[in-house]
Amino acid sequence: MNSTNKHLPAEKRRAVTVEAVVELAGEQNPSEITAAAIAKRMGLTQGALFRHFPNKEAILQAVMEWVAERLISRIEKAVQKESSPLAALESMFMAHVEFITEYPGIPRILFGELQRSGETAPKRMAQTLMRLYGDRLNRLFEQGKRCGELDEKLDNGAAAMLFIGTIQGLVMQSLIAGDISHMRRNAPKVFAIYQRGIRSAS
Repeated sequence: MNSTNKHLPAEKRRAVTVEAVVELAGEQNPSEITAAAIAKRMGLTQGALFRHFPNKEAILQAVMEWVAERLISRIEKAVQKESSPLAALESMFMAHVEFITEYPGIPRILFGELQRSGETAPKRMAQTLMRLYGDRLNRLFEQGKRCGELDEKLDNGAAAMLFIGTIQGLVMQSLIAGDISHMRRNAPKVFAIYQRGIRSAS
């Protein structure tokens, strides 16, 4: 970030703020990111930052909206280019992994928000993202059953939980290893195992 941020239009300033938070979350615990740190990364004063956001929670809500919009858009593009539900599930899985590889601070922010006690706007946005994601998976599962690619007795809820949990597991392993590219290397092998569990035996 540099001094040119001082002269940006309001909407662009908000977008740059979100990007600064995502960058910082990739470097440190999101709960420890202060308004001062965000402003410093952007080359602004805290006063200038809070002309666009009333408080830190509003910044986090904007971050969650940014994440939801971009992740859902990316997985939709990945799904639409495939001709079969199973291939679409794999593309969705890989697109999600690639998204996190590009923005490693995002899972840290998500985990942090979902663990907070009580209801907050950022937490509600995270919950909405998970619901939209689950709905997209459910549609693919139903399509897969209808065309015979997936086991007709597949429990959609459990399959969605395992799909999301598998990605979360890859994230955790990468964080433990201190190497986010660990996800990209292992995702194809992990998805292959997941796929064997949901596909039709015929």
